[in-house]
Amino acid sequence: MSAITTHILDTSRGQPAVGVSVVLERLSDSHTPQVIAVGATDADGRIRDLLPAGESMAPGRYHLTFDTGAYFRARDLETFYPEVSVAFEIHDASQHYHVPLLLSPFGYSTYRGS
Repeated sequence: MSAITTHILDTSRGQPAVGVSVVLERLSDSHTPQVIAVGATDADGRIRDLLPAGESMAPGRYHLTFDTGAYFRARDLETFYPEVSVAFEIHDASQHYHVPLLLSPFGYSTYRGS
């Protein structure tokens, strides 16, 4: 399993959000974002293997950006949030980091999962 995983639940439908594009970036010391990985949620709304094989984590600041606009457009729904960017900081690179997203067209929430 990847050191960083995510899961998106579309709370307006009570179902996983399938096919959402996700970009993982790490901020360099100069705060310039560097793309580490790109993926899309599976039939269960999850990305279990976001980091490429052999890619290790390092302490620092990261962003997960979810293309929620494309997800809702594909369902003919208007959304207030065309993308959701979640910034987080890793202090212990040996741990697993799960970043779930609870999503609806006009709201979202996130937390550190297990």
